[in-house]
Amino acid sequence: MSRRDRDRERDQTRGRAGAGAPVTVTVCRGCCCGTQEKHPGVDHAGQFERLREAVGSAGTVRAVKCLDACAHSNVVVVGPSSEGRAAGGRPVWLGWVLADDMVGEIAEWVHAGGPGLADPPGLLDLQLISVSRRVRDGLPG
Repeated sequence: MSRRDRDRERDQTRGRAGAGAPVTVTVCRGCCCGTQEKHPGVDHAGQFERLREAVGSAGTVRAVKCLDACAHSNVVVVGPSSEGRAAGGRPVWLGWVLADDMVGEIAEWVHAGGPGLADPPGLLDLQLISVSRRVRDGLPG
């Protein structure tokens, strides 16, 4: 099956009700991430809303209080869809997500299928961070 055929099939599957869990974007908005004290001049609430609007129905965007990776704030975790997980995708942790172009690239990635189905676009690969297993396992489901 060609890549174009796989992409077409994937897009058709996404449009079906009950096709599985969508890509999930988890945005840290706790003690360090999302605060003016740590990142003055960043419109954190506006950034979150722009991300939700840009992702639209292609995924789910949610905020959590703390992902315990404060040294990398603002932290965003892009979790694979059911299809992406079946293809080997795992949650990808991004740090220092402070600029609107990063928000756009995250949304572009979600629309392309997210982890397991598409590579991160643009410069997102420079935002990849590693966190301890304790932190990874603590991510709310």
